Amino acid sequence: MAKGKDKRVRVTLECNNCRINNNNNTKSQGIYRYHTQKNSKNTPNTLELRKFCPYCHKHTIHGEIKE
Repeated sequence: MAKGKDKRVRVTLECNNCRINNNNNTKSQGIYRYHTQKNSKNTPNTLELRKFCPYCHKHTIHGEIKE
Protein backbone atom coordinates (compact mmCIF):
# COMPACT_ATOMS: atom_id res chain seq x y z
CA MET A 1 0.00 0.00 0.00
CA ALA A 2 1.26 3.51 -0.83
CA LYS A 3 2.56 5.58 2.06
CA GLY A 4 2.01 9.13 0.74
CA LYS A 5 5.05 9.25 -1.54
CA ASP A 6 2.97 10.29 -4.50
CA LYS A 7 4.64 12.89 -6.73
CA ARG A 8 1.38 14.19 -8.22
CA VAL A 9 0.59 17.81 -7.46
CA ARG A 10 -2.53 19.83 -8.18
CA VAL A 11 -2.03 22.66 -10.67
CA THR A 12 -4.23 25.45 -11.97
CA LEU A 13 -4.38 26.28 -15.67
CA GLU A 14 -5.38 29.81 -16.70
CA CYS A 15 -6.36 31.15 -20.13
CA ASN A 16 -3.46 33.14 -21.60
CA ASN A 17 -5.71 35.31 -23.81
CA CYS A 18 -7.94 36.38 -20.91
CA ARG A 19 -4.90 37.12 -18.74
CA ILE A 20 -3.42 39.43 -21.40
CA ASN A 21 -6.76 41.20 -21.96
CA ASN A 22 -7.25 41.83 -18.23
CA ASN A 23 -3.77 43.35 -17.92
CA ASN A 24 -4.53 45.81 -20.75
CA ASN A 25 -7.75 46.95 -18.99
CA THR A 26 -9.93 45.96 -21.94
CA LYS A 27 -13.50 44.90 -21.34
CA SER A 28 -13.47 41.24 -20.31
CA GLN A 29 -15.86 39.09 -18.32
CA GLY A 30 -13.19 37.24 -16.39
CA ILE A 31 -10.45 34.66 -16.46
CA TYR A 32 -11.35 31.00 -16.88
CA ARG A 33 -9.35 28.39 -14.96
CA TYR A 34 -9.05 24.61 -15.05
CA HIS A 35 -7.73 22.42 -12.23
CA THR A 36 -5.75 19.27 -12.99
CA GLN A 37 -2.90 17.13 -11.69
CA LYS A 38 0.57 16.51 -13.01
CA ASN A 39 3.45 14.30 -12.01
CA SER A 40 6.16 16.70 -10.87
CA LYS A 41 8.88 14.09 -11.36
CA ASN A 42 8.05 13.45 -15.04
CA THR A 43 7.01 17.05 -15.88
CA PRO A 44 9.17 19.50 -13.89
CA ASN A 45 8.55 22.46 -16.24
CA THR A 46 5.32 24.43 -16.51
CA LEU A 47 2.35 22.74 -18.12
CA GLU A 48 0.52 24.25 -21.12
CA LEU A 49 -2.59 22.64 -22.59
CA ARG A 50 -5.06 23.68 -25.25
CA LYS A 51 -8.48 23.97 -23.59
CA PHE A 52 -11.82 25.64 -24.34
CA CYS A 53 -12.38 29.08 -22.82
CA PRO A 54 -16.06 30.11 -22.56
CA TYR A 55 -15.12 33.81 -22.33
CA CYS A 56 -13.08 33.75 -25.57
CA HIS A 57 -15.51 31.28 -27.20
CA LYS A 58 -12.63 29.24 -28.67
CA HIS A 59 -9.84 26.82 -27.82
CA THR A 60 -6.84 28.67 -26.39
CA ILE A 61 -3.60 27.82 -24.63
CA HIS A 62 -3.99 27.54 -20.86
CA GLY A 63 -0.77 27.86 -18.87
CA GLU A 64 0.07 26.74 -15.36
CA ILE A 65 -0.01 29.39 -12.63
CA LYS A 66 1.01 29.36 -8.99
CA GLU A 67 -1.78 29.29 -6.44
